[in-house]
Amino acid sequence: MSAQLLELDGISAGFGSHRVLDDLHLQVAPGEIVALVGASGSGKSTLLSLLTGAVRASAGEIRYGGAVIDPATMGAHRPFAAMPQRDVLLPWRDMVANASIGLEVAGVPKREARSRAAELFAPFGLTGSEAQFPRQLSGGMRQRVSFLRTVVQEKPVLLLDEPFGALDAITRDDLQRWLLAIWEQHGWSILLITHDIREAVRLADRALVLGRAGEVGGARIVAEVPVSRDIPRDDRFVLDPRVPVRESQLQAALGSVHARDATAPGRADERGR
Repeated sequence: MSAQLLELDGISAGFGSHRVLDDLHLQVAPGEIVALVGASGSGKSTLLSLLTGAVRASAGEIRYGGAVIDPATMGAHRPFAAMPQRDVLLPWRDMVANASIGLEVAGVPKREARSRAAELFAPFGLTGSEAQFPRQLSGGMRQRVSFLRTVVQEKPVLLLDEPFGALDAITRDDLQRWLLAIWEQHGWSILLITHDIREAVRLADRALVLGRAGEVGGARIVAEVPVSRDIPRDDRFVLDPRVPVRESQLQAALGSVHARDATAPGRADERGR
């Protein structure tokens, strides 16, 4: 059996004649946080759509626990739970009802789904908000509910699509700390999409750069920056001398991709999704 929990091997995908991903290889080990960074339109959303079953690959294999899977045909049995950038909470449902909606869609009876979601409100720092509605909560609290809605589905791999990108810097810092603390308790495997280089260094074990490897074709992983788990993630994070080194490495890799894209023929008219 593979040591990796999730593997994407030689994946290609696109829309019509436009290829977004081309021969992409990616692995996530059990309990690992992998950050995926890249410019807007580089194919990050398409990659997540492959794992949620919204898009199917035209080539390559997706493996989970060493076995080939097709997320598009697995329905509620997919081993992935996705959290979008915006909380997309339903304004007419209270917080418990919002947090349980993924379970209800998967066929869990409403009473059981809401009971399971309510049990997590205390450990997620949401005690007292169960009967409130989205308009009554701050952006940070809504994101906690959105994350609760993701993990209550009890999937082993979490797909986080810029989960804190819409928040102010102070709230984002607070939720990054909170996410790391709760991850340490549960040990989920996480694939994190982010535009924020510092966030990638702070949260991930490895940061991968998605971009074009040449002038034509789709995107693939073009660089990897390992991040030491020895780097403290608390207040000492910004003072650790390894942090600017990792950020510079990641920035250089992104800069190299952007330079290639800027000089590629027809690139200005061709965008990945």
